[in-house]
Amino acid sequence: MAELTINKIKHQVTVELNTPLLWFLRDTLNLTGTKYGCGIQQCGACTVLIKGRTVRSCGVTIEEVLDEEITTIEGLSNNNSHPVQQAWIAEEVPQCGYCQSGQILTAVSLLNRKPNPTDQDIDRGMLNLCRCGTYTRVRKAMHVAAEMMKEA
Repeated sequence: MAELTINKIKHQVTVELNTPLLWFLRDTLNLTGTKYGCGIQQCGACTVLIKGRTVRSCGVTIEEVLDEEITTIEGLSNNNSHPVQQAWIAEEVPQCGYCQSGQILTAVSLLNRKPNPTDQDIDRGMLNLCRCGTYTRVRKAMHVAAEMMKEA
């Protein structure tokens, strides 16, 4: 039987291998922090990390990620202690909150690749859509998180 490693825990795959990863996370494992947004890999609400890189989970099948380690928002920390989560809280980024798990995971990936991002780097790297328009706060929180990550 196939297995997926999600948030450092191995899970037996009990659905068809052509099932989108998003639905396995939400419907089978009840990891509902990963959201369904557009369903066409555009908005980023369904973002997860695979090897530290962002992947839109609505557009990949389980079969495509069988040998990968997947991190969802639930696996980032168990108490919102990750610097990006702390910066998001400090800067009061979320409004409705729907897109924020995808935003946070995208920010983590960007900051791991670019520890000192410029505003331009952030604008180019943060391609997740936010209907509330929290982009200015996202940018500010990313600078705060970058500083926090340097100190850690």
